[in-house]
Amino acid sequence: MKLLLDTHIWLWYLLGNSRLSLQVQSAIADSNNEIWLSPISIWEAAILAEKGRISLQPDTSTWVSLALKNLETREATLNNEIALLSRQIELPHQDPADRFIVATTVFYQLTLATVDSNLTNSSWLRTFS
Repeated sequence: MKLLLDTHIWLWYLLGNSRLSLQVQSAIADSNNEIWLSPISIWEAAILAEKGRISLQPDTSTWVSLALKNLETREATLNNEIALLSRQIELPHQDPADRFIVATTVFYQLTLATVDSNLTNSSWLRTFS
């Protein structure tokens, strides 16, 4: 399976959050699966840290660097097509991060690991939770 981790899934996995299902934990740990990450998730994590909603120690840049070493992921590079697709997809809200992550999922033909009901309720989007 080729999984793109939604930001909360990536953070929950690395921070050991108990809200992450055993099914998703196992899928991420399974070496037969490809784990992908969007740069948007790093951007979102930095914003959450700046707002004090999460603590990334010793600082955000160091934490991200270590996180990328501790969990091998493929970078889902953003491009012009993803930018345009992010405006064409139908979502129940205008959250720019979600739009980029969903467009990335579609563009690279991945399955999105998420528990966000705004995304899991989209019948046309492949999700895993």
